[in-house]
Amino acid sequence: MKKLLNTLFVTTQKAYLNHEGEVVVVRVAKEVKLKIPIHTLQSIICFDQVSCSPPLLGLCGRRGVHVAFFDRHGRFLARVQGPVSGNVLLRREQYRRADDPVASSGLARAMVSAKIANCRSVLLRSARERSDQAPERLGQAARELDSALQRLRDPTIALDSVRGVEGDAARVYFEVFDDLVLVEKEAFAFRDRNRRPPLDNMNALLSFIYTLLTHDVASALEGVGLDPAVGFLHRDRPGRPSLALDLMEEFRPFLGDRLALSLVNLQQIRPKGFKKTETGAVRMDDETRRALLVAYQKRKQEIIQHPFLDEKVAIGLLPHVQALLLARHLRGDLDGYPPFIWK
Repeated sequence: MKKLLNTLFVTTQKAYLNHEGEVVVVRVAKEVKLKIPIHTLQSIICFDQVSCSPPLLGLCGRRGVHVAFFDRHGRFLARVQGPVSGNVLLRREQYRRADDPVASSGLARAMVSAKIANCRSVLLRSARERSDQAPERLGQAARELDSALQRLRDPTIALDSVRGVEGDAARVYFEVFDDLVLVEKEAFAFRDRNRRPPLDNMNALLSFIYTLLTHDVASALEGVGLDPAVGFLHRDRPGRPSLALDLMEEFRPFLGDRLALSLVNLQQIRPKGFKKTETGAVRMDDETRRALLVAYQKRKQEIIQHPFLDEKVAIGLLPHVQALLLARHLRGDLDGYPPFIWK
């Protein structure tokens, strides 16, 4: 259990929430673990086997505190809220910003800057740990990413230009990605980013992790009342969670790419777990997929220091924290959106 941004996150299994007057009470095995005044909360987020008493839900509805439920994988299930909700105003502001090229550019610039900064950190950390010729190439790529960040510091940069910078930075990053693969170099060779379908083992691994991450981010956005389908960097397309794709850009290098590289370099995933179909697409077998899912859930349990909040946060809560920060910015509570930058 942790309180962040006036939100109570309840991850302790079999926790039961009720209220005593104006105080939310959290019990585990009938033992009181936490008491918190409801006027200090904006929302309560419950994961998996966490239950709330109907009287508490009624009190939350009357006090404007929404309660959201997620399964054990972080997938959004439902949100309970009272008859008067600010979500319609939040979404209307989201839609207005999405229709405004200048406003969209500002938010897209923040998210892309975080993605590029996190890519740069991945390369620099790897370069420090290497003793061969790779550090020189990684260092050069990191310098090019730094130049891309300088271009994004222009507050007047147009949205299409932001997309152009993001595309150039992705090319630079993935050109040296193969240098980050330390074992099974032939089986996990990376030449370029391909998808729909992935044509090699590493791309199959990355695509699967990115899919998991997209679902987690979309669920977090649903939990705070934002529309995952209406983005700023990625434009509207039927069936595409554009805002989830926007927000996950910050997490791709830190969570997605680092997890894929860790699984390969520590040989927790082996080449035999990948099969090429007749069409040329590469698929993982069930055992490899299970191993990846276990590793993904374990990584989400790790604790880091959030760079903006300066508080310890489980990695699995990062999409929820960033969704809350984005919602606060759209409501006008924050002057700017603070993206997640790994330090």
